[in-house]
Order: sequence, then structure tokens, then C-alpha cells
Amino acid sequence: MALTEETLNDKIEVVQLAGYPVVQVRTASIIKRDDEEISRSFHRHVLTPDADLSGEDSDVVAIANTVFTDEAKAAYAAAQEAE
Repeated sequence: MALTEETLNDKIEVVQLAGYPVVQVRTASIIKRDDEEISRSFHRHVLTPDADLSGEDSDVVAIANTVFTDEAKAAYAAAQEAE
């Protein structure tokens, strides 16, 4: 009886907020016993255009680099200043 744990990004979404995009990432933690799933839990986090992407998986970085354009970063900075 072997227990294994697997972590994967099972959902990556781009959402427009107040004129700039954010990337929402849902990560699934899957526990298996003898290759049969016995538990699954989720964690979500949101990346804004000023986010440090160094700790993110390559699929998340690729999407973030596509949507976090200079215009998106400027719109985010302007929204932060307005608050």
C-alpha cells in the first residue's frame, strides 16, 4: 500500500478587473493509494500585473507574460494609485 501525493495546476484563468487582467490559479493536491485517488483538495491564488513570477510553474508564467503587457501594468499601477 503506497501513498503518493501529486500537485498540479488544474485551472488557470485570466479575468479582467477594473481595466487590467489578473491570472487566477487553482492548484489541486491529490493523494493516491496504490494509484487510486483517495483525496483531492484545492488552493487558489491570484497574480496581478506586478507579481513576482519566479516561483510559478512554467505554464502559469507563459500565460502571465502574455497578458501582463506594458499597458496592463500601467493600468494596474494607475488603479493602485487611485486607491
